[in-house]
Amino acid sequence: MPTALITGGTTGIGRATAELLHARGYRVAVTGQNPDSLARAQLELPDDVLVVRSDARDLADTDALVATVSERFGTLDLLFLNAGILRPAPVADVTEESFDEQVAVNFKGQYFTLQKALPLMNDGGSIVLTVGIGARRGTVGATVATATRGALLAMLPSLALELAPRRIRVNTVSPGATETPLLDKLGVPQSGRDAMRANIPFGRFASSQEVAEVVAFLGSDAARYVTGQDVVVAGGYGLAA
Repeated sequence: MPTALITGGTTGIGRATAELLHARGYRVAVTGQNPDSLARAQLELPDDVLVVRSDARDLADTDALVATVSERFGTLDLLFLNAGILRPAPVADVTEESFDEQVAVNFKGQYFTLQKALPLMNDGGSIVLTVGIGARRGTVGATVATATRGALLAMLPSLALELAPRRIRVNTVSPGATETPLLDKLGVPQSGRDAMRANIPFGRFASSQEVAEVVAFLGSDAARYVTGQDVVVAGGYGLAA
């Protein structure tokens, strides 16, 4: 039975991926740090899904997470590094605290979770990192978040080459606008959402489940010859001049 660890797996894309993989026979562990989201995940996800409170900024938390997953599952076949935060602000208003927090979660945290989980990865396994279309196309007010996500994209080719001898595939997924609780959390008004949809050729946002299907594909044997690639899931956003 294959096993998957999903960081940032208690809401949105991460949770949809956890539900999909579990339905397809995976043993699944998810992480989060918001007490309400963790409680809902504990209550609503299947009983055998391992829900772990873990802060990506804290390497001691990461060590504890990997130890817990090792004790419960032994090995991993899919590592989905999905945890991330967005603190929108124009350049002039970005504080050092906000800058450091986003770097710590979106880049440092993902990097060291990968490093510490590697000993659990089976040869021939799959690592998927969430980047997002903003790293290539730009998002107003998100210079730090897109830069930290873009750092994952920049290291993708080197990481894929380094892990190729073990046949571990490394890919990224870049969702465009997606219907997740983040939109409500950021207070995006209906007018703003309508404006975003107007720039998407498909005329709608992605669902979390649609992005989860791409992650599941990248983790499956069907993608066993795919590595070092960024898969954009954005309904055609950015294709028009």
